[in-house]
Amino acid sequence: MYINSDAATPSMSQGGAKSAKPIRGFCQRLKGKQGRFRGNLSGKRVDFSGRTVISPDPNLRIDQVAVPDRVAKVLTYPETVTRYNRKKLQKLIINGPDVHPGANYLNKKNEEVKRNLRYGDRNKLAKFLSIGDVVERHIEDGDIVLFNRQPSLHRLSILSHFAKVMPWRTFRFNECVCTPYNADFDGDEMNLHVPQTEEARAEAMNLMGVKNNLLTPKSGEPIIAATQDFITGSYLISGKDSFYDRATFTQLLCMMSDADVLYDIPPPTIYKPHFMWTGKQLFSLLIKPNHKSNVLINLDAKNKTFVPPPKGQPNEMSPNDGFLIIRNSQVLAGVMDKSTLGDGKKHSVFYTILRDYGAVEAAKAMNRMAKLCARFLGNRGFSIGINDVTPSEDVKAKKEVLVENAYAKCDELIQLYKDGKLETQPGCNEEQTLEAKIGGLLSKLWF
Repeated sequence: MYINSDAATPSMSQGGAKSAKPIRGFCQRLKGKQGRFRGNLSGKRVDFSGRTVISPDPNLRIDQVAVPDRVAKVLTYPETVTRYNRKKLQKLIINGPDVHPGANYLNKKNEEVKRNLRYGDRNKLAKFLSIGDVVERHIEDGDIVLFNRQPSLHRLSILSHFAKVMPWRTFRFNECVCTPYNADFDGDEMNLHVPQTEEARAEAMNLMGVKNNLLTPKSGEPIIAATQDFITGSYLISGKDSFYDRATFTQLLCMMSDADVLYDIPPPTIYKPHFMWTGKQLFSLLIKPNHKSNVLINLDAKNKTFVPPPKGQPNEMSPNDGFLIIRNSQVLAGVMDKSTLGDGKKHSVFYTILRDYGAVEAAKAMNRMAKLCARFLGNRGFSIGINDVTPSEDVKAKKEVLVENAYAKCDELIQLYKDGKLETQPGCNEEQTLEAKIGGLLSKLWF
């Protein structure tokens, strides 16, 4: 009855008569139009929720969401006064509803009705704030919020993030988390819900936290991983011909971590005529920044465009540097591309870190990669023109040959049909067989 009151037999009251109203079990609270999902989460009319347009921000951690200050002033969290937070909450009460961080309401423990802090003497209320009162304070940095994009098609369409209050009018989050929401930034809007109790916050953080859902429950592959610009930047940095002098190399390391991580700079790859470091060394430090980090991963993986080496030679001798080899977190060969950083691949760098060292280390590596690639591409520049997507004469000629061959085969089939020599497929007459065979031939031309 506690879980599902439909399945349980109707309980008998002490008098022997059936209880008038069935108990609402967990199932009843969740399902149906009035349940949690349809009634309170998907519906437009819920308290403590906001909705606005979304934007990308690669400088946020993957488990953060930027909340506009004007939203943070309206959405509140009821914090109970203790001896530890009393001074903080007194300041918030004095700030009131119009200054962030502030508070909108005060609920005294011995009063029925809560007080609106827009009116009355806030200094006096703050002075007499007692332990056990509840202050409905604005959302502040580090609060747990639920973030959702409709249509909610799978479990990962609602995840919990840590709030980061920022100016302007949009919700912002790291592009690595676009895939589970299926979000893009062409005008999409998303919803934000603020859990109202400590239990709800703890559950949201542990069950729905971004770090705890890096893998899709469908197949166990990474779903939160590098996309778009991040893959482009990583590919350009880790190429065979990417060399950096000490100033540039250290600059890139600072970009990667906002200059708050100690890096053990390795010896340069090239000593003469100048000291030069490679992009592969940069990625080695992205995975394991210093000797205190215990992340030591080994990985062998084919790149997206792996060209096999001449017979008898090992894979790392691939002529286009198309085989990634990592030993003890040192990138020895290969480039970083979609197959080694992207989602849906079980032999990716992030999956290996996640499997061996847990979600926190995988998320840290992902955060470093996002910051590095966004800032690197911002300085280097990267553009695509109409020439890049126009087929060359060679490709056009090959296409013509393919199309002509397919048309010739179709003409042969039509002739066989006219002559009555076409072998019919099981369950089809001659016309249906012709249709199926021509359809099969022509559908192979889509490339």
